[in-house]
Parts: sequence; C-alpha cells; structure tokens
Amino acid sequence: MKRPILIHPDPRLKKVCVAVPDLSDDLRVLADDMLETMYAAPGIGLAAPQIGILQRLIVLDCVKEEDGEPRPLVMFNPEIISASDETNVYEEGCLSIPDQYAEVTRPKVVEVEWMDRDGNAQRETFGGLWATCVQHEIDHLNGKLFIDYLKPLKRQMITRKMQKLKRERARA
Repeated sequence: MKRPILIHPDPRLKKVCVAVPDLSDDLRVLADDMLETMYAAPGIGLAAPQIGILQRLIVLDCVKEEDGEPRPLVMFNPEIISASDETNVYEEGCLSIPDQYAEVTRPKVVEVEWMDRDGNAQRETFGGLWATCVQHEIDHLNGKLFIDYLKPLKRQMITRKMQKLKRERARA
C-alpha cells in the first residue's frame, strides 16, 4: 500500500527515531509499503519518519539503469560503523523536499550494519550513490535533513518554498 510522504517542514522529520526491538509481520508489511511508496514517488530511498513512523527503518534501491536488476534493501536499525576519510559530493534531493536539490559532501565509502526483514544481521560496504543514499536515509532516522548541511540562507529559501507548496496542496 502506498503511503503519503510528509513534506518539510514537519516536526516528525526532525525527531530521532527509536530502534526496532523485534521484527513483526506488521513491520515487514510496513517495509513493503515503504518500498512501494519509494518506487512510485519515484525515489531511491525512503526512511520511516518520512511517512510519519518514528522507527529506525529505511529502504533503498540505487539501481537506476533501465536494464538493471532491482536491488531493494530493507534495513532495520541501520548503523554506520565506519566511514572513509575521502569524500564525495552529490547533488541530493529528498522525497520530503520535492524538486529541491543541492550539493552535499559526505564520506565516499561507508560500512553499515543492519537487521534484514528476516531478522538476520547484515553488514556491507557501500560506495558511490549507494553510500550517499544510505547516509541520507540514516540521517532521517536521526532527525537530520540534507538541507541541514547547507548554508542558512539556502536552507531558509528551500524551507519557504516547501511552506508555499504545502499551502498550495492544502488549498487544492
């Protein structure tokens, strides 16, 4: 089931999420809903707080090639355990901040641990777009948005555009 995505500014997007204690069928359904919502948006990542659920769950799939095999990842309680000193700059966007993009500098490579949808511990090293995306989504779990990396003036400008968008959507 597709879920509505919260638009910034929304206080739920600034909250630190709680760890998922145990996997349940409800949480697996939530993960499936999040993947459906992400693909429909379309996006390459989605964090639970973006749909108003304050739990440590993210989904991502950074395969963008037309003929590429999709690789949906579901991560419960993801944690970055190491990050490279070398950085990368990507123009990031966010489903909660539609049509706004800005360059963000992040570690080029990160190692992440998480629990998969079957409750198995996983660990993987990500580079390139995958590294950027997983860091962006984990930031959401900590109440941080990509615009928080920007200079105050640019951040305020984007926030004002989002307030206007929300007013327009409320009127429609």
